[in-house]
Amino acid sequence: MATTSERARQWTGPALFSFGFRPFFLFAALWAGLIMGLWLSLLNGADILPLALDPVSWHAHEFLFGYLSAVVAGFLLTAVPNWTGTLPVVGWPLAALSSLWIIGRLAMSSAGLWPPLWVALADLGFLLALALFLAREIVTGRNWKNLIVLAALLAFLSGNALFHLDAASDRFPAAGAGIRLGLGAGIFLIAVIGGRVVPSFTRNWLVKRGHEHLPAPPMQSFDKLCLLALVLALAAWVVLPESAMSGGLLAMTGALHMLRLRRWRGWATLSEPLVWVLHLAYLFVPLGALALGLAILTEAAHLAAASLHVWTIGAIGTMSLAVMTRATLGHTGAALSAGAGSVMIYLAMPAALTFRLIAPLGDDPALWHLLSGGAWMAGYLGFALLYGPRLLRRRPSAE
Repeated sequence: MATTSERARQWTGPALFSFGFRPFFLFAALWAGLIMGLWLSLLNGADILPLALDPVSWHAHEFLFGYLSAVVAGFLLTAVPNWTGTLPVVGWPLAALSSLWIIGRLAMSSAGLWPPLWVALADLGFLLALALFLAREIVTGRNWKNLIVLAALLAFLSGNALFHLDAASDRFPAAGAGIRLGLGAGIFLIAVIGGRVVPSFTRNWLVKRGHEHLPAPPMQSFDKLCLLALVLALAAWVVLPESAMSGGLLAMTGALHMLRLRRWRGWATLSEPLVWVLHLAYLFVPLGALALGLAILTEAAHLAAASLHVWTIGAIGTMSLAVMTRATLGHTGAALSAGAGSVMIYLAMPAALTFRLIAPLGDDPALWHLLSGGAWMAGYLGFALLYGPRLLRRRPSAE
């Protein structure tokens, strides 16, 4: 049987479709930049898209189920073959899967021109295909420990389906259970996968430099407790978003995950951006939970909106760039070290978050929204500029 790298080399077509991370990381970065530009225009009253949704709901949907779905796909299509020992999706099947993602984006951005059912089917097709791929790989490779990842992906898919049901029922989808379920699934994926890669990559880096004090091994009893608490807190928030019980569970979970992060010794990695950015990204998971829990307990609606951006811009935005840069370097034969350009795109996410948190407090919210969106665009279009050539160029040796 061909190995993962051999399967990639057997594809003689465009390098873009020689490995799953290539098209989806590039598309995710370009779409993240484009939808932010479109959102800023819509926010200022421009009528530039034939949308069926209100602009806020479209913005929320395309962030979660558009951009984030591409990041998740790029990661899973690359990591799962290594987890299971099965062959990767390359070539025309990968091109077909990429096309499903593009069709979904076009459908959602022109939904006013089509029947709602057609739009929903076009949008849901990609995530359904990705879930079927992951299920097949887990079953074929008998890799049962990763059923937790499949469960999170199915929750993400279900959130998207609920979003479309909310839209069809003339409700405000951006405030519905579908968006909360999708966001919760995304945060849970960061907690699961981040809980594996952050301590592992940190340990490897510290061992190479002779450090004796190392991170706690991943997925020990305390980690499982943290994940269980997160599941309970997110489930409560999805179903009862204004309940004091949800707020209390979120605050408790935030404290647990802050302790979890401390066990990984991120402060010892400050000389290597490719490692410390993983810790920075994970930091926003507990910060977002603490902020959201506090907002619910104090009935502060403005704080609730801000706390969601701690998760979306901070945790998801930063972790996506951290994973995309590391995977691209590692699978294209480059040294695993981040240069000045990478540091700049990493720091663009905390900057975007800071500006977004200031927006409702300042005298000119539109200016702060513009600065936040500009920083976000700089981060993701910067990734496309710096890493796009690597994604489009075939690696001479095995991937």
